[in-house]
Amino acid sequence: MEKIEHTTVATDRINMHIASIGRGPAILFLHGFPELWYSWRHQLLSLSFLGCRCIAPDHRGYGDTDARTSVREYTGFHIVGDLIGLLNSLGIDLVFLVGHTTGGP
Repeated sequence: MEKIEHTTVATDRINMHIASIGRGPAILFLHGFPELWYSWRHQLLSLSFLGCRCIAPDHRGYGDTDARTSVREYTGFHIVGDLIGLLNSLGIDLVFLVGHTTGGP
């Protein structure tokens, strides 16, 4: 897993931790509750080997991503805003989404 890169991206008034690896078509992996990017480590390695750019963030309030103080800042709209900001900052126009549990909707 030493090939997986860890960076922080500023998005929607938070700093978001992402784990990423590979080049090619982008796949964004969205974890559920109460997990982290680490849930996707095997998929990141396998799919990057097959030629994909794999990105797994820690959602707001999880892992190394900033938490907000108000529960009102954890709506689906906020999470989608975080992800749009993430993709914009990475210069990604098209992405395949993979999610489960709370990362699925």
